[in-house]
Amino acid sequence: MLIRSKAPLRLGLAGGGTDIAAYYDIYGGYVLNATIDMYAYCILEPADLQKSGDPTESCGGGKIVFNAADFDKTETYEAASVLPVSPALPLHTGIYNRIVADYNGGKPLSFVMTTYSDAPAGSGLGSSSTMVVAIIKAFAEWLNLPLGEYDIASLAYRVERGDLKLAGGKQDQYAATFGGFNFMEFYRDERVVVNPLRLKRWIRNELEASLVLYYTGVSRESANIIRQQIENMEAKNAKSIESMHELKKQAVCMKEALLKGDFAGFSSCLLNGWLAKRNMAASISNSFLDETYRYALDNGAESAKISGAGGGGFMMLYCDPKNRVRLIRAMKARGGVVFTPSFTEIGTQAWTLY
Repeated sequence: MLIRSKAPLRLGLAGGGTDIAAYYDIYGGYVLNATIDMYAYCILEPADLQKSGDPTESCGGGKIVFNAADFDKTETYEAASVLPVSPALPLHTGIYNRIVADYNGGKPLSFVMTTYSDAPAGSGLGSSSTMVVAIIKAFAEWLNLPLGEYDIASLAYRVERGDLKLAGGKQDQYAATFGGFNFMEFYRDERVVVNPLRLKRWIRNELEASLVLYYTGVSRESANIIRQQIENMEAKNAKSIESMHELKKQAVCMKEALLKGDFAGFSSCLLNGWLAKRNMAASISNSFLDETYRYALDNGAESAKISGAGGGGFMMLYCDPKNRVRLIRAMKARGGVVFTPSFTEIGTQAWTLY
């Protein structure tokens, strides 16, 4: 038996930051995002069915092996009900502990797991949370767990924010699980409402033709940036709070613009959202990102924003499609990597091979 799963990465279009508990517990948060054709992957091989000649056979039936292929990190454990949380692979061990405790009666499992992602950690595309969703989906497929979309997203959030104490928001887990364009509402008492947007095909096509993703080559630790935002909220920093209010407003504005096919309005919301986000914490932007932003605008982009928490990662550029080739050439000449993503409609998936 071989289980494979994948979950789509997302573009945070508007409202990112208002999905942090310190904000939405008081004011409620709104986020607009869309998944793209870049994924986090998980391959799960139950140990008792490993075949002779398999390179992992030496692990035996009483071992747990985690292989994060894109990080070139492998860790092996004796099968146990509780694993120590690994500093190198905290997500893998944390998910295992929660799955065994909640869904396998405390009985240890034995397997080899391989994971990898189309985007690097710290990219701003929700890669870490998306990987959590992909791993949970693989376990759900293997163990035949009765988990719906809200269940998987909620479990992923609890593992990251509760069990592992990793600072962050809530949109990524729901985007990876549900897939598509979604307007999300976040409220106190862990209440989440995911509203799928039924965009007309021509609107989706036009948006795809107008977007360019530019990887700055600068990875960043989103948790540190988010901690600053939380500290600003807890300190009742007026500038930070007003910025979050504006981000929430722009999420509603952008949703309406997309549904109407108002791309001038979309571009305006993108720009206003980025200007507001810069005021949430000092580390969200820096001189390098500001220079890259200005360079993009000078070479065909109409508006832009950093995807995710900020500080680095991917920059999302919006342009008139007739200027897209010129913009792509200019960004490639600057260095870094350029992507032209397509939107996806399906969230996390898993399948079994026998």
